[in-house]
Amino acid sequence: MINLLIIGVVILLKFALPVGIVFFPFAAGWANFVLDSIDGDILIPLGLADASYQPIDKIADWCTYVAMAVCAWRVRWKTRKWIYGLFAFRSIGQILFLVTRDERWFFYFPNFLEPLFLIYATIIFFKKFNEGVAFAYFLKHKILFIAIIIIYKMQDEYFTHIANIDRTELFQEILSKIFN
Repeated sequence: MINLLIIGVVILLKFALPVGIVFFPFAAGWANFVLDSIDGDILIPLGLADASYQPIDKIADWCTYVAMAVCAWRVRWKTRKWIYGLFAFRSIGQILFLVTRDERWFFYFPNFLEPLFLIYATIIFFKKFNEGVAFAYFLKHKILFIAIIIIYKMQDEYFTHIANIDRTELFQEILSKIFN
């Protein structure tokens, strides 16, 4: 019974945190990122079948992308056109996965939206919510940011959806070899 309660709370958070992104892009965006990084490690061991987890996770992810697009529109971010384009791009992959259940679509339509959003929300947060200053900073370093986003997401999508490597288990195995 407790497992079902925890599963319910985690799934509720997966859909509630995106709503917070609209109003608190930095805090809710990063909280959502952390939850999305660990939710499978919580839900599947508690008894949620992978066949149930995958569509729930992908629909919750899409709700996150919608919230990011709404946030960019609501506060009129100067990066909003990039956010809208990346939202449309990733949505194609989401739809193709939900129709075919083939995870490779996520590699072909990588989620560049989330890291761009998180980087920009972080810049705005640390530039004291001065979007003009934040955008100038972003443009000054855009090559670096774009490189980080592409490298991070392509390896992430590859390991997660092509190689199907559980990085938690991989890191545990590496650490056990180092320290044993």
